[in-house]
Amino acid sequence: MSAEGEVDMKVDPSRAKALSSAISSVTQRIEAVAGGRNVRLVAVSKLKPASDILALYQESKQLHFGENYAQELMEKAAVLPRDIRWHFIGGLQSNKCKPLTSTIPNLFLVSSVDSQKKATQLDKGRAELSSSQPSTSSLTLGALNIHIQINTSGEESKSGVTPGPEATSLARHILTSCPHLNLLGLMTIGAIARSKAAKEGEENEDFITLRGERDRLEGELGDELMGRRLELSMGMSDDFEGAIGMGSDEVRVGSTIFGERPAKEDFKVKRQVEAGKE
Repeated sequence: MSAEGEVDMKVDPSRAKALSSAISSVTQRIEAVAGGRNVRLVAVSKLKPASDILALYQESKQLHFGENYAQELMEKAAVLPRDIRWHFIGGLQSNKCKPLTSTIPNLFLVSSVDSQKKATQLDKGRAELSSSQPSTSSLTLGALNIHIQINTSGEESKSGVTPGPEATSLARHILTSCPHLNLLGLMTIGAIARSKAAKEGEENEDFITLRGERDRLEGELGDELMGRRLELSMGMSDDFEGAIGMGSDEVRVGSTIFGERPAKEDFKVKRQVEAGKE
């Protein structure tokens, strides 16, 4: 063990080099379109071994990693360095909210909040974790960052609240009734067909909608936000450059960095950690 709970695991040098090269390329592409703005890159590591995350952490100093499955995130967080900043970006089940936020001190952000019930459960879990921290702990727990997920495309298959009163109600609930949560901004997983259909120089409709919803909420909830700006999380492997051009503050990039993923049923964190120690 390298620190309490962390597991020593071997990182394949050739794999580490390939990952470092891939994330460096993505970073350069972000910088080329960001116009000097600081855009957060979340490396989406779902269904990828803990050793891949460790390689990027060690070789490229990457801190922000995104996971889609609560159990996988909890298992990875238990064996990887404590200063990694975890993002939960997948579909959120109400019964997973409190376990997620009550067990991971370095959970940085939950990006898929789409109901008051889930927000309340996340808040309760963070409160429980805060109260259980020993006085000797070097980690200071602030409010947990939250993105409200907006369904900008109107697709029934997509999670998220509808733009308008539904989004306003959820935002107000987080701001006024969830003291252990910090409403950081809005997130969308837009229709990829819209990104592919948008010709050079044209703007993606989903990104237009999210930007407009952010502006509307900042106007309607100015008092509750106390003048704070809300960030935009939009853009993935296939469209992150266009998203940044439209003002995105955070992009989530997975396959461009890590390559293709295995089937979910073939993946087990604990089994791969044990294999990495051999």
